[in-house]
Amino acid sequence: MAEWTPTYVQLLESGELERRVIAAYELLSGCHGCAWYCSVDRRAGQLGVCKTGVRARVASYGPHMGEEDPLRGWRGSGTIFFSRCNLRCQYCQNYDISQADVGREVEPEELAVIMLELQAMGCHNINFVSPSHVAPQIMAGVLIAAQAGLRLPLVYNTGGYDSLEMLRLLDGVIDIYMPDMKYADPAIARRYSRIRDYPRVNQAAVREMHRQVGDLQIDEQGLARRGLLVRHLVLPNGLAGTGEILRFLAEEISPNTYVNLMDQYRPAYKAHHYPDLSRPLARREFDDALKMAKEMGIRRLDRRRAFWKR
Repeated sequence: MAEWTPTYVQLLESGELERRVIAAYELLSGCHGCAWYCSVDRRAGQLGVCKTGVRARVASYGPHMGEEDPLRGWRGSGTIFFSRCNLRCQYCQNYDISQADVGREVEPEELAVIMLELQAMGCHNINFVSPSHVAPQIMAGVLIAAQAGLRLPLVYNTGGYDSLEMLRLLDGVIDIYMPDMKYADPAIARRYSRIRDYPRVNQAAVREMHRQVGDLQIDEQGLARRGLLVRHLVLPNGLAGTGEILRFLAEEISPNTYVNLMDQYRPAYKAHHYPDLSRPLARREFDDALKMAKEMGIRRLDRRRAFWKR
């Protein structure tokens, strides 16, 4: 098997990675870190929607065996969970992390140590969960970790509400983009995730991600090395607009897009306040989603199902 080297190593050796880190931190001065474009000066202590300053807050980290097969492999995906997601999903199953200040603030040096520890544990990749609002801090940590020998693929595991400015600085740094595509209707996105103009922003971000890394590449051992992997959570009552999202992926991105259609929706957090979200997904609804994926010509579909757990 040919030796594989992540592209961020090339950026490190040319000095480009350091330049990208500096440019990314500059975006925090009038914050364009994510698609909220809060324009606050986070470097001066001002806080925007994400309530995060100049330091990233890590909720937890460790090998994760619950990710998609090409990521978890047999030793796990090295996940780092960041607090304070830039979305406000009213049904979030990880709301104790995404909507709170759990964990601790870390300097880039500490973040680098975490990455190197996960590599030493044998994890197949470094998986940044909810990274959109702390991308500069992640890049600074990668710079330090790469100088110290980090050589694993980097996974950008995002809710999909990312600024194009930041994504362009991540070009060549991130090996695997794993965005959510949550909604096809901006009004529904606004109601259930408190986010503005989500479909337009999300689709533009996915286009940029695919431009950078292409379709998901899987090696001889079944491990993802580079490319795009899209997650879509099927919601009750057709709220997510599953058919429109699958059509977009098949026609405007690639029919070879690796798509994980997820059936594990259950009411959590504040979902019981919304009648349309107050019940689990029905088996029929997920069967319809699978049928739509086939009709749209999606060729690489993660078919794992969670109904047996209920």
